[in-house]
Amino acid sequence: MAEPILQLRDVSLSFKGIKALNALSFDVERGEICALIGPNGAGKSSLLNIINGVYRADSGSVSFDGERFVRIRPARAAHLGIGRTFQHNALFRHLSVLDNVLAGLIRHSRTTLIEHAFGLGRDRSETRAFGRRADEIIGFLDLARHRDRVVSTLPYGVQKRVDLARALVGRPSLLLLDEPMAGMNQDEKREMSSFVLEANRSFRTTVVLIEHDMSVVMGLSHHVVVLDYGRKVGDGTPEEVRRNPDVIAAYLGTVH
Repeated sequence: MAEPILQLRDVSLSFKGIKALNALSFDVERGEICALIGPNGAGKSSLLNIINGVYRADSGSVSFDGERFVRIRPARAAHLGIGRTFQHNALFRHLSVLDNVLAGLIRHSRTTLIEHAFGLGRDRSETRAFGRRADEIIGFLDLARHRDRVVSTLPYGVQKRVDLARALVGRPSLLLLDEPMAGMNQDEKREMSSFVLEANRSFRTTVVLIEHDMSVVMGLSHHVVVLDYGRKVGDGTPEEVRRNPDVIAAYLGTVH
């Protein structure tokens, strides 16, 4: 069996003496969609922040694509191929959809973010290549009709797709999605689920996502990890997790 793309070993994290994560270990196989579930405050977002370098774990290690680290800087994580969206859109609200998506390519650029912002030092062939890649992802996520609109004028659900486009445009091998469907109605959730599934299939992108809607989790995921107060209480296929009494007691309630 191939080595998992992501391995966590005994990862712990505390804030002012309160354990956010407690000796957490699990693997994510290459090419799968792995859902992290658990009550609010279970440590899910903190875990994503460790994987992409926003936080440093107190102890334990993370291995990504064969490289082991205790702490990785966010820029290094992005360079290695870890993409990320956040629970609350971190978009440039006064820029267009296209400019927001292009921002996801800065780590691939030979010029800096400041140089891009002022149009300095640009390589024309690079600019054309970036534009083609951005338009490809914009089309893939059905955003073409919004391409030149200012992000702040768009509906919330469309903004979430722009956030996904910005994370996908750099071709990450691992995509971390922090509640990508939060605040959406059922139709919007179905649409976003289809885009995540198609990104996984078409680009072979491994996905780790945080989601509270169990119908979404069960329909989308190959693998589910359940956290409760920083501890792992379930780890398996969606069906295995549904039948796990510890998971039922901690989070799911009675499953019919």
